[in-house]
Amino acid sequence: MRAIAYQQTGPAEAVLRLIDVPLPEPGPGEVRVRLSCSGVNPSDVKTRGGVRSRELPFPRIIPHSDGAGVIDAVGPGVEASRVGERVWVWNAAWQRPDGTAAEAVVLPQQQAVRLPENVPDEVGACLGIPALTAWHAVHCNGGVAGKTVLIAGGAGSVGQYALQMARLAGAATVITTVSNAEKAAVARDLGADVVLNYREDPVRERVEAVTGGRGVDRIIEVELSGNAQLDFAVIRQDGELVVYGSDAGQVSVPFFPAIVKNVSLQFFIVYNLTPLDRRRAVSALTRLLEAGVLKHRVAERRPLERTAEAHRLVEEGGVIGNVVVDVG
Repeated sequence: MRAIAYQQTGPAEAVLRLIDVPLPEPGPGEVRVRLSCSGVNPSDVKTRGGVRSRELPFPRIIPHSDGAGVIDAVGPGVEASRVGERVWVWNAAWQRPDGTAAEAVVLPQQQAVRLPENVPDEVGACLGIPALTAWHAVHCNGGVAGKTVLIAGGAGSVGQYALQMARLAGAATVITTVSNAEKAAVARDLGADVVLNYREDPVRERVEAVTGGRGVDRIIEVELSGNAQLDFAVIRQDGELVVYGSDAGQVSVPFFPAIVKNVSLQFFIVYNLTPLDRRRAVSALTRLLEAGVLKHRVAERRPLERTAEAHRLVEEGGVIGNVVVDVG
């Protein structure tokens, strides 16, 4: 089968190669998914680029954790009735050498989730990291019902889902930050009450005005290293700062305002959700998909042989929405 792989970290065009590898066979408790689409996430790009480590955990890596397709083979212990089932997959490349940038992937059966008929494959390929991250950030620790929520980067792949899910979960006010007018329009369309351009607007003053000086109840943060000072300034007494991303490995936190306000700081990475949290998120996301209440934005698509171009689009950060590689 065809696959994209790399054997060292570096620029996408330099290290990603289209190769032929044997079609994998499912083992006990596993399914094989014939993939049609593969989602490209910032974490995929950072891992390939060596941002976190130059050392590869495996001699060869087929990238990408998210994807969608059809189960075409099952291993011992898996119901034969799953053959032919449309699915989306999660964590395909997490602590594994073979992800979804290939014509097929084998993985534990629980990592292949039924895709509702009303959801196209290219959307299914964008659920594992963006949608599950957003759902957990919105619903962890009691959720956001009746609360004022600030979502950093509301036009990003996670932010777009978080805006919608916060609104659906009963948030009283949803505030978000963006970097330009086009992204602002997208955020408003997805349900944000207040959209602030952090390059032009005095964000702290605007948030204080919107909240009557009280501050926000919960912040959902994509970039703690750049936003920590602002976050602790605008969060209310006993507020919650939920962090799923940071551009820097070391972050300075303003201790005095944090402790005086009794701020709760919650870190999480979607790859390491507990089994219970994962089941809750997957089940809730399935219900939302079946109800057709979520808007999805697949911004760019590229064929498998142009995966390097897809990586570059994500790396440059100008795309509003998800980037998908068409495999099948």
